[in-house]
Amino acid sequence: QVQLVESGGGLVQAGGSLRLSCAASGRTFSNYAMGWFRQAPGKEREFVTAISWSGLTTRYTDSVKGRFTISRDNAKNVAYLQMNSLKPEDTAVYYCAAGDRSTVSSDYHRYDSWGQGTQVTVSS
Repeated sequence: QVQLVESGGGLVQAGGSLRLSCAASGRTFSNYAMGWFRQAPGKEREFVTAISWSGLTTRYTDSVKGRFTISRDNAKNVAYLQMNSLKPEDTAVYYCAAGDRSTVSSDYHRYDSWGQGTQVTVSS
């Protein structure tokens, strides 16, 4: 498995922006598709976005389309989540995950490695 560490979370006002980073180590980063999930208190874990190993294919949940952008730098072993126009309903712990490079999946079962999460809080 690959080890993942998220960073970049924090408190931001509605309409603001944050960029999350997910640093990978331990295995060849380009062997994995990467995903971001989030979990708000009392709610189930929710798919946010995913990116293929090459970066050429991305997938977003409808609620973040046009506001969030996933990207990756295979040379630096880092995946990013740029979040713009943040809303209070985006408040959650955000997790990055690494999965099979052959698929860009919204199913968290398809991901084998997970980071510890980073808190994002959006105030109204």
